Amino acid sequence: MSSAFLLSLDQGTTSTRAILFDARGAEVASLGEPLAQHYPGDGEVEHDALEIFSASVKVLRGVLERAGVSPSQVAAIGITNQRETVVVWDRRTGEPVGRALVWQDRRTAPECEALRARGFETRVTALTGLLLDPYFSATKLAWILDSQPGLRARAEAGELLAGTMDTWVIWKLTGGAVHATDATNASRTLLFDIHAQDWSDELLDLFRVPRALLPRVLDCADDFGATLPEMLGGAIAIRGVAG
Repeated sequence: MSSAFLLSLDQGTTSTRAILFDARGAEVASLGEPLAQHYPGDGEVEHDALEIFSASVKVLRGVLERAGVSPSQVAAIGITNQRETVVVWDRRTGEPVGRALVWQDRRTAPECEALRARGFETRVTALTGLLLDPYFSATKLAWILDSQPGLRARAEAGELLAGTMDTWVIWKLTGGAVHATDATNASRTLLFDIHAQDWSDELLDLFRVPRALLPRVLDCADDFGATLPEMLGGAIAIRGVAG
């Protein structure tokens, strides 16, 4: 059997789906798992990051089993994901400090409005190409760090990590070996200077997000490590990410 299968993981807002493709790009098998939505308050939308990871492993394993394909026959995994949704977790234990805040969440609208009133939107747009809006990740990250006593200090000490759903899933699949994102996801955080192609210290200061939290930013097609052998029954390289 051909070794040129490609495995796609689509981590979406309402479900997580895996699709296996052959060397010609034809779909061989697919499997999806619904994702619970949590609405703790008006305009607030949350996801359980551990549920997202569990579903990711389930559909990746399931689609290989459904197709009768072994991990050694898969050339690589590519990941697509819901953008802007962000989670913070403990670097040592891998446990989230709380639920992920979804791109739809509007709880930080007052913070964005306050920054706009102070005249920061023009500069933010010049650096990021984006408008000041709670849709993006920056004010969500700051809110999470302020939501529990001690979280901000732990983040500044390097004890916590953060990322969008690509970063979270990659970190878990690689057993914590890779903390990375790609430029398309980074560019939707309000923290990424699209001209310098790097996290902006100016924006990190503005939104009060410690650099130590953030992942490395790689190209869409790059080396994002490999899954732990025990995750899927064998190691598979992760070679592509796009929000």
